[in-house]
Amino acid sequence: MPTLTASPSYASRAASLSQTRTGKVLIGLAATVVIVVAARLSIPLPFTPVPLTLQPLAVLGVGLALGPVEGFLVLLAYLAEGAIGLPVFSPTGLGGVAQVLGPTGGYLMAYPFVAALAGGTVRLLNTRTSRFLASLVAGILAMALLYACGALWFAQYTHHSLYATWIGAVAPFLPGEIVKIFAAAGIYSALTRPRRIV
Repeated sequence: MPTLTASPSYASRAASLSQTRTGKVLIGLAATVVIVVAARLSIPLPFTPVPLTLQPLAVLGVGLALGPVEGFLVLLAYLAEGAIGLPVFSPTGLGGVAQVLGPTGGYLMAYPFVAALAGGTVRLLNTRTSRFLASLVAGILAMALLYACGALWFAQYTHHSLYATWIGAVAPFLPGEIVKIFAAAGIYSALTRPRRIV
């Protein structure tokens, strides 16, 4: 009598793909594409050079999904692509090295560290608490790092006061970032939830 064997799940196939060098490169390229698409979805604001964009959500997602090392490397590759002139940054900026060193450069240069912090924190907390709560805490810490770096660079670049920096580089974006943190936490916890075999 033939025995029935369960076919490999999508999660196990994805996990085995991520163990090969080719798989890691493909996953890294796919992650970069997600970040580029999120960067292109941006809305300029009349009172600040910092646009509204979905990039922080993509950076959080990459960090949570890939972990601290691979998340860091993917975002480093993304910055290198932009620095050599590929159209991967938000279209509201100058592009290339000028955008990395411009008023929004603090956010861009923080991205690898933000992804690493999100990925490392969620893996540290996953064994102690729920996936959603772990990813929520990771998202809050990572977003705090992003805005600390972005605001500090913005203040140095523009020579704005603390209040002007708060208005131009932080305050208008906080409601959206809260939504992005919850969205990233929900997506991550849903995609990594163990599936029961029926």
